[in-house]
Amino acid sequence: MKSITINGSKRESVGKKSTKALRNAGEVPCVLYGGDKPVHFSANELAFSKLVYTANAHTVVIAVENGETFNAVMQDIQFHPVTDRILHVDFYQLFEDKTVTMNIPVKLEGNSPGVRNGGRLLFRKRKLSIKALPGDLPDFFKIDISKLKIGDNIAVESLLSDDFTILHPDSQVVVQVKTARAAIEEEEEEEEGVEGAEGTEAGTPAAEGDAPKTEEAPTKE
Repeated sequence: MKSITINGSKRESVGKKSTKALRNAGEVPCVLYGGDKPVHFSANELAFSKLVYTANAHTVVIAVENGETFNAVMQDIQFHPVTDRILHVDFYQLFEDKTVTMNIPVKLEGNSPGVRNGGRLLFRKRKLSIKALPGDLPDFFKIDISKLKIGDNIAVESLLSDDFTILHPDSQVVVQVKTARAAIEEEEEEEEGVEGAEGTEAGTPAAEGDAPKTEEAPTKE
């Protein structure tokens, strides 16, 4: 999985007054959990743009002063209810031998013949929750829908891997083509050699800002 580096500075004070001063200066207060003790730090708000405002999943390298770095995933994020500015971010430290749970995006590719014949493409799960060691986390799930006819679907069972555990039932439908009026007749005609109309290309996940979840959710102090 791709990683994003966030440069930060450790926070000496974590009170409300100092936190407000940080935000006024364009800094975001953060906490890293999962290690021997929580690490309080701050980073410039712009440093989070590629991590937060994207449908892709990333791990994070948190770099603080004195060359100290931590591998982590974003666990929780708080936004201002009016301005949508980032108020606070929680991270969870990664260890090579400890599994972590994350939401991984699903990307579709190809054109469905069922959609060309009037069917409706239903994208049921735009992200899948999985548990894996940090080194086995995939960037995304890629699903080819070029053979999906009306009534067909692709379920979790076709995405299983020895590298990770998908935390959804094997029967969970990820994408399907639903029957529409007169669609079945049109599909039968295409099978007999009638050329169908040009279809639309499948889109990529639209949901953004979903924070990855860790297997253990430490309690804030």
